[in-house]
Amino acid sequence: PAAERCGPAHRRRTVPSILRELAEKRQLSEEIVSLLQAQFSDLPRELDSWKQMADYSLEMRQFACLLHLYHIKAYDYLRKIVPLPHPYSLTNWLSNKEAAAGFSSDVFLRLQEKVERGDQAYSYCAVLVQDMSLQKQQEWDPQTKQLTGFVDLGAGILDADEAPLASEAIVLMAVGISSSWTAPLGYFLVNSTSGQFLAQLLRQAINKLNNIGIVVLAVTLGAFARGAETARALGIRIDPKRIQCTFQHPPGSAHSIAYFFDVCHTLLLIRNALQCFQKVEWLGTTVWWQHVVELAALQEQSALELCSAESGRAGSKGSFHLKVNFATLLFSEGVAEALEHLQKLGLASFQNCSGTVKFVRLMSSLCDVFYGRGPYGKEPLLAGNYTKISNLFDEAKSCFINLTDSVGRYIIKSKRRLGFLSLLLNAESLKWLSSNYTCPEATPSHHLHTHAFSLDPLEQFLGALQQVCGSSGSPTCAMFQAAYHKLLASCSLAPSSRHSSGNASPQDVSLSQRRALTLGSIRAQYHPAPGRTLAPEYPYSAGLLLPSCALSNALTDLSLYTQSLTCTAGWVAEQLALDLQCEACLASLFEADESRLRCRSVLYIKKLGGISLPSASMHHITNISEQVLNRYSKIEGANKNTQLWHVPLEQKVLQELLGESPLFPTLTNHLFEGELSINNHYTVLVKEITRCYLTIRTNPAQHLKLKYPCRRHKLKRQKGEHLFPSPLGSCQSS
Repeated sequence: PAAERCGPAHRRRTVPSILRELAEKRQLSEEIVSLLQAQFSDLPRELDSWKQMADYSLEMRQFACLLHLYHIKAYDYLRKIVPLPHPYSLTNWLSNKEAAAGFSSDVFLRLQEKVERGDQAYSYCAVLVQDMSLQKQQEWDPQTKQLTGFVDLGAGILDADEAPLASEAIVLMAVGISSSWTAPLGYFLVNSTSGQFLAQLLRQAINKLNNIGIVVLAVTLGAFARGAETARALGIRIDPKRIQCTFQHPPGSAHSIAYFFDVCHTLLLIRNALQCFQKVEWLGTTVWWQHVVELAALQEQSALELCSAESGRAGSKGSFHLKVNFATLLFSEGVAEALEHLQKLGLASFQNCSGTVKFVRLMSSLCDVFYGRGPYGKEPLLAGNYTKISNLFDEAKSCFINLTDSVGRYIIKSKRRLGFLSLLLNAESLKWLSSNYTCPEATPSHHLHTHAFSLDPLEQFLGALQQVCGSSGSPTCAMFQAAYHKLLASCSLAPSSRHSSGNASPQDVSLSQRRALTLGSIRAQYHPAPGRTLAPEYPYSAGLLLPSCALSNALTDLSLYTQSLTCTAGWVAEQLALDLQCEACLASLFEADESRLRCRSVLYIKKLGGISLPSASMHHITNISEQVLNRYSKIEGANKNTQLWHVPLEQKVLQELLGESPLFPTLTNHLFEGELSINNHYTVLVKEITRCYLTIRTNPAQHLKLKYPCRRHKLKRQKGEHLFPSPLGSCQSS
């Protein structure tokens, strides 16, 4: 009928000619037109041939899916001429079993079963989207007898000679909002993406979740150009004067969905803005980036030099030294307190820092809300918190829209505005969710976990996937798909499950992903670490006083032995502190004077002859490790430098520690900030101390080289441990 109304000239039009017309009108890119023509050269050219088909062939399905995802307007236009299906009918064509590209039918089936059983935890969720770079490489798959490495949107590989190789994988994940379950929904192999593409992919995912009874309340993407483009494609407005934080799905319906930018990404953008502008004005106060730089660059200093003689009351037994905790996050209460403390000490570099303190403290409060910590607890969106959160967001909005650079230009209108705008959008989205989904009458849940609105769970999954791939660089398509298949086979959708054997909490993931937001990263930018030298009191440089045989036990002066063990424990603490990414755990390694300053961003640690003295718990672990080492080092025929010998030693140490008084009393509350799993911060810290100590004791010659410009001690981590920046553990359950 449509063709008849258009007359004979219109009936002679072909699908390729229509595609060329769309390209000429700039309604479809030349790249997509070329791909469509190359991949689908065998499709019927005449419009009448399409109308006479009783069923869609594989090629027609691929054509429809590709056109719809890359350009919905072109799809809608062509659908008026040829009988293409409704866009939401394409969902099934974009789905596959097992771990092939597209939506994972098995995962959706398992979610549907939970919904049908009446499990309320699966009634509502957020959808996360993140990309992973791939190495462009064409490979032959002997099992499927096909070439791989090409673009694959779930409807089949696009493997024409002119077809591009895939350069990235777009991964989608559903995350529980009132319960901490996660479900990888699928992945799509692409060569290039746009905001329009991701918007259509999101709508397809939302539609598929709605079909099985799960309501999507929010979506989250990275605070990059692609994320901003996706927001605009969905109808989101980021103008501070008229923010639109929700979009309707289906379009025109009454159901709204909130849009979030990943908080970590927004904080990085704000950090970059402060670094570029160096100084910003805020309603009569000045925020100086240099204050942060000076804090990060602060050298260890004796308390005697900083304060009065009372600070060195330890006398010959050791003196306290001020030490910056480089694991401290920039936008934290600890940094604000540290700046105030150094200002009170009278240090010239930190005078007039009240404006910087005020801004850091505001940002810290925002982080408390978005990460569910501090005064708001793990559930900041409780109905009783709405007024406090709303007032905080109003203060942040007033700050951001009034920030100016050194010549009076508004930051919110500059090229460095995206981080501030993204945080304002997130604030509006949280307020919208809080007012619509935490009232007693409404009720998906009276408590919404804000970690569901960050990319942390998905980034943890991608980190595990990268580790399974076994390469530090970008994996090929074949490697990615094999790793994804392995992870998917072992992933549980149960609440509190994580995609690593350690069941790490979202905060753990944040610690490993946010190195660029720590004081240590800022210090590294301005003061690259030179080669370190060992103090003369270090036991190895004094001739390895630690005993390694019965004779040395009998001959060594016990006072020297005790001092040697203490110094070795202090040196191990210093080595661990180089790579430790948790502020609280790092502070627990040293003997510190907490009466001077409660925050852990600046520590007053006790030193003896240039060596940092370990905490009592640190000393006890190394002492037990030494006892175990002496006991089992007499075994003949064992290669004492191999992992096969170290592992049982580590187990023996842990067995010795079982049943004793709790270690690290300062970490008691910190332990409960994350998931209660076997690989929480407490147990990881004990294992890392034991491993590092045994390593340097069984191979002293290697570590003696540290007298000269040295390399960091490389810490290996067990699966799921997130204190250290090594790759995330695998998804295998333990």
